[in-house]
Amino acid sequence: MATPKQSYEQQQQQQQPNVQRVRNSGMINSNQSPMRDDKEEEMSRSALAMFRAKEEEIERRKVEVRDKVHAYLGRVEEETKRLAEIREELEGLTDPLRKEVAIVRKKIDSVNKELKPLGQTCQRKEREYKEALDAFNEKNKEKAQLVTKLMELVTESEKLRMKKLEELSKNVDTLH
Repeated sequence: MATPKQSYEQQQQQQQPNVQRVRNSGMINSNQSPMRDDKEEEMSRSALAMFRAKEEEIERRKVEVRDKVHAYLGRVEEETKRLAEIREELEGLTDPLRKEVAIVRKKIDSVNKELKPLGQTCQRKEREYKEALDAFNEKNKEKAQLVTKLMELVTESEKLRMKKLEELSKNVDTLH
């Protein structure tokens, strides 16, 4: 699993060609400086890196909880098997051991009661993670659509401005 820093560096390397294309395309707004765009871009990257770090932390915790639950389930199964063997042996013995059998059975019931909420918690965390991931992907998709729309609008604006400039230029030429 990559560290948040490694993820951030990979993201930087993947985004650099796109950033360079936007810088070279002449689409910088006259009201904004390239330094401001860089700051906004850095803030965006920082936020994305933080989100990814949190996402990795959630995934790591989810795996830890799942591993703990599985380890606990394994121990419970082993204990249940051992208790079943003990129960069979106890059935062959006389009454003095019935008290111990009852105690062991109560312990099994207690462990089963503790196990159920752990399984439910694990399932709830997995469901929350999936919902958060779906929301993130949806917003990413929306952002991509908005960026595409912005690029279309900027391109159209540039075309209209160039056309108007050419008309003005012709008007100036006809005046001379």
